[in-house]
Amino acid sequence: MKHTLVLFTVLFFGIASAQNCNCESNFEWVKKTFEENDAGFEYVLEKKGEQAYKDHNERIFAKIKKAKNITECSPILYEWLQFFRSGHIDISLLNQVQNTNTEAVDKQDFSNWETFKVDLPKFEKYLKTKKETDYEGIWTTEPYKIGIKKQGNEYIGFIIESGAETWTKDQVKLRIDKKAEKSTFYMRDHSAVESNDIGLIDANYLKIGRMFLKRVYPELPKDSKIEKYFTMLAETKPYLEKLNEKTLMLRIPSFRQENKAAIDSLLATNKELILKTENLIIDIRNGTGGSDSSFNELIPYLYTNPIRTVGVQFRSTQLNNQRMLDFINKPEYGFDENSKEWAKKAYDKLEQNLGKYVGLNQYDVTLTKLDTVYPYPKNVGIIINKGNGSTDEQFLLAAKQSKKVKLFGVTTFGVLDISNMYYVESSCKEFELGYALSKSKRVPDFPIDEIGIQPDFFIDSNIPDYDWVEHVNDILND
Repeated sequence: MKHTLVLFTVLFFGIASAQNCNCESNFEWVKKTFEENDAGFEYVLEKKGEQAYKDHNERIFAKIKKAKNITECSPILYEWLQFFRSGHIDISLLNQVQNTNTEAVDKQDFSNWETFKVDLPKFEKYLKTKKETDYEGIWTTEPYKIGIKKQGNEYIGFIIESGAETWTKDQVKLRIDKKAEKSTFYMRDHSAVESNDIGLIDANYLKIGRMFLKRVYPELPKDSKIEKYFTMLAETKPYLEKLNEKTLMLRIPSFRQENKAAIDSLLATNKELILKTENLIIDIRNGTGGSDSSFNELIPYLYTNPIRTVGVQFRSTQLNNQRMLDFINKPEYGFDENSKEWAKKAYDKLEQNLGKYVGLNQYDVTLTKLDTVYPYPKNVGIIINKGNGSTDEQFLLAAKQSKKVKLFGVTTFGVLDISNMYYVESSCKEFELGYALSKSKRVPDFPIDEIGIQPDFFIDSNIPDYDWVEHVNDILND
């Protein structure tokens, strides 16, 4: 396999020059770095085959040659990465681009972007007298105020106000073809995200894929239940709510490391209440992943029997092993002396096994045993959706081993097998590449990537998102 990979590189590029900073040289660097270091590269290549990879490279390279600047290059590089998986990959532009052969990403890059000029006072007057409720209106989604006006067979969204330098007044931000049930939403970097998931939620919220827009004009009657749902989605900190005498609802929007203290504090403060309440609903929809340590203090409330956690193997390369030195030497990681000692031993073990996949724990499977099984909560329902991946899924693998726990919702995103992301700067100082350092020992026997974790109780599309908590509450209290 190594011989074939070298052949691919020579076929496309020959000998690279780090001084020649264009899209081709950036692609070469991304490709070489990923092949030599990503923990999932060989695994995916074995599954999909070398011919599929060769065809993918040829197709992407044809696009790379046509890229005029760094802005056009970025989405093509990300498309190349998506051959391997849909998550735990990233390519992003660095804040400062110094090479004169490429263009900086700033508002000047998009000064010629398509515009759609609308007489705003006249449009507002039209909206005020309009009887039909559809996508036309004035909407907000941070940091933008967007007008949406019907033009022929489509709805066009245009910037009214922008808090992003890359967007200016009157530029076209989105398009909706209602007949084809297709939308295009242009992100901050003007890359296009297409979706077939479009529709009004009540009259005041518009869903376009994973984006939600809130209507600010005209003012229409509000549904308190829907308003409460969107307030929940906007909340960034965990909170606990009493639904009735028998049920509590714990909302955890994120398991990021910076949320650990808030989660732990919330659980500690409400421990007595949780332990005397029969049912607990945990809503983790649209999570962000994060750190496994953020859910550690939650496990005792769910625990009924020993929890088995299958470990991971780290791909040992000199670049990858640098992260252990980062843990030791960089204060921003917040490692105490014990953690630094672990990182030092891990580094030594990895360096002694360069080119191999290395387990850092003594055992392949860790068994977690707790001394106490709490009688309450008696039933735990965890609400999940497609927005849950990574650490969210690791939490679910642990939680669902409890006899108390049932999962409600739809299948999760499926991005856990290849994990532990690491970010490195390109040789041209233009991009930052994010790739993965570890591969789960669950694969190939129990893969999660591109499959996800299925719920015990599927919530079908006839039950709107804002009714899910009530739906689970009814089941637990039946």
